Amino acid sequence: MNHTSHNKPLFIFLLSLFFMASEIQARSEGELEAGFVNPGAEEKPPWFKVSFLDLFEDIDEATANGKRLMVYYYQDGCPYCKKLLEDNFGQREIAEKTRKYFDVVAINLWGDQEVTVGDRVYTEKQFAEALKVQYTPTLIFFDENRKIIFRANGYYPPEKFDALLDYIGTKQETKLSYQEYMAQHPTHEKASGKLHDNINTVAIDDLQKAARAGKPLLVMFEQKQCGPCDELHGDIMKRKESRDMLSRFNVAVLDMWSDKKIVTPDGKKMPIRDWAKKLDIKYAPSLVFFTADGKEVFRSDAYLKAFHTQSVMDYVASGAYKRQPNFQRYIDERADHLREQGVEVDLMK
Repeated sequence: MNHTSHNKPLFIFLLSLFFMASEIQARSEGELEAGFVNPGAEEKPPWFKVSFLDLFEDIDEATANGKRLMVYYYQDGCPYCKKLLEDNFGQREIAEKTRKYFDVVAINLWGDQEVTVGDRVYTEKQFAEALKVQYTPTLIFFDENRKIIFRANGYYPPEKFDALLDYIGTKQETKLSYQEYMAQHPTHEKASGKLHDNINTVAIDDLQKAARAGKPLLVMFEQKQCGPCDELHGDIMKRKESRDMLSRFNVAVLDMWSDKKIVTPDGKKMPIRDWAKKLDIKYAPSLVFFTADGKEVFRSDAYLKAFHTQSVMDYVASGAYKRQPNFQRYIDERADHLREQGVEVDLMK
């Protein structure tokens, strides 16, 4: 037996250790190559662009093809990312419309791949921090001049997402605001036609006074024809955990399209619809939180289920936003803490 044959079992053993280590590294970095899939990862549509993450180059290529760039920030195990991929892009009409108007580039919220933006180079997670990405999915849209023209912070249900594709894809932002566009193109969703303002704990006429009344102020921008608003009040806000959280705020539910004049938390007098436009309220319901001095400290402006809605309220009421600027990290901490107490955490109930 020659020297090589004698050491062959050792060589095979060391080789297997090498491949095992490579698999662990691939899983930890979220790489979806060589057949190694990160637990919780969702397969993206094959028509997403394969990008070197040079965003200016991606924008220029999209422009040359008569399209725009959509950056999709995701994280593995995100149930709302799963809904976007399955419930939205899973519909042929929405998928075809997206492909018609956009090149889509996916970026991992916690990733370490390099993202080049002009002469600046970030990691994926550094770029997320620079853009203050707090939710997944977050969709960021760029125009032909390499400027961000719209961002959707969180999941939009199919009918609202479809309208957004039309708004950005046909360049309507050069003619009217998103709020104005949606007022002219209402989505046909099942809704009660009712404004759920029975939970108000303050008079809406003077929100500056309400903001100074001993608790943080929660302003909920809604509309009467709003299925997610009905779900929020008919289910989520009726749960004991939600009611307990809600009791830590002064609450005002507003019709985002109302012409009623109010005093805003910072002391300005204007119609509600003008204030909603000034705040760039894009989604109903949007939950916006203010301190006693009238400053906005946080908001949620996308579709959320109970755990995330409760987490948003706790994030502000507990003051956690002061020590932990990253909402996603806070959610992980809160979920772990609840599990340690024996509480089941289901993100989509």
